[in-house]
Amino acid sequence: MFNEFFSQISFVDVFNFCVFVTFSICYTYQIFYVFVVLTKRAPERHAQANHRYAVMISARNESAVIGDLIHSIKVQNYPQELIDVFVIADNCTDNTAEIARLAGASVFTRKNDKEIGKGYALDYGYTCIKERYREKNYDAFFVFDADNVLDVNYFREMNATFDSGAKVSTSYRNSKNYDSNWISAGYAVWFLREAKYLNQARMTLNTSCAISGTGFFISADILEKHGGWKWHLLTEDIEFSAQNILDGVRISYTPTAVLYDEQPITFRDSWNQRFRWAKGFYQVFLRYAGNLVVGIFTNPKGKRFACYDMLMTISPGMLLTIVAVTFNAIILVLGAAGLMSTGIMITSSLSSIFFCIFNYLVFMFVFGALTTFTEWDNMRAAAGKKVFYMFTFPLFMLTYVPIALIALVKKGEWKPISHTISVNVSELSDAHSKKERA
Repeated sequence: MFNEFFSQISFVDVFNFCVFVTFSICYTYQIFYVFVVLTKRAPERHAQANHRYAVMISARNESAVIGDLIHSIKVQNYPQELIDVFVIADNCTDNTAEIARLAGASVFTRKNDKEIGKGYALDYGYTCIKERYREKNYDAFFVFDADNVLDVNYFREMNATFDSGAKVSTSYRNSKNYDSNWISAGYAVWFLREAKYLNQARMTLNTSCAISGTGFFISADILEKHGGWKWHLLTEDIEFSAQNILDGVRISYTPTAVLYDEQPITFRDSWNQRFRWAKGFYQVFLRYAGNLVVGIFTNPKGKRFACYDMLMTISPGMLLTIVAVTFNAIILVLGAAGLMSTGIMITSSLSSIFFCIFNYLVFMFVFGALTTFTEWDNMRAAAGKKVFYMFTFPLFMLTYVPIALIALVKKGEWKPISHTISVNVSELSDAHSKKERA
């Protein structure tokens, strides 16, 4: 009986089973993260002292939005004499620099068509600050994108995290334009899910979080140690995270510090941005994966899991899906061409393609729905749109498949994304911070 059963198992079944087991081993722990968030409150922090901060904003042709960000910093519930705002006008051809100065920021103008990207701009800004404002003795440096707007309590909450001993911390990332369309909503749900069900769980479990794009601080001694911002891959934020985790630095998270940023609304902008991210993740994986594997076994106790978590973050998990679908599609093509006559294998391949895509869509829907319901009050949209975008979120995530595939073979480069949505901080509610402290 067993011999007959095993004789019906083809190498296609074995391959698909191995892919399933690999996925399960690598990512099941993120389901545990969900239970951590739903069953445990995030730890509270309270500052004993206020610290001095420098804000670095890399801006390239951001005249439509840069003023809103600077204004939101100027109205913080935090001593203004302890916050200095620096804008790096990076290869601008508009009046971003002028608007930033009028809004109250110090501006460094950068012209460099060889070293292009946010990482290079941040390094230039840091160098300028060290040369011209050394006497300020900043305790930490904040990094924002020009399209961001901050809740009025942002610095107060982040200061509590810094004063508690954190060397690096990211914050709660919300969106200015969740309700623009299914593309912006897809981004918004993903970032909310990342903040709530990844970084909050990591913080609660006392492991390391990961920086995601914008809205974070870095202790001055870290930048001093590295001689500036020395992470210049296409995803400089993930590269920075990987480096610090390898160095034993625990990246923290501040759920009560709320930042709003603008999401792309056209598929072209979305494609360009996510293509850069996919290419950047491959770059980080190639450069840091080996050291992270070593760190899993050699890092000090309590910091090894952070290496594993970061390895899973940068690992091209999407490629497993692509490889599985491609492999089974080849089997189907060979069968259709008459080059393979094993009906069991062809049937197995057909069902595997269907279930692979179906399971991915279901998984993304569950995560999107969970995020939507738990973060309902923080989403700036009508109830009907929130429900509708729960169903478009899996489709948005499915579009990552061709992006990840093309990023394997096509050269990546930094392409600017247009930001045009102006939102004053007074228009944004601080309901999130109130909810967290309730």
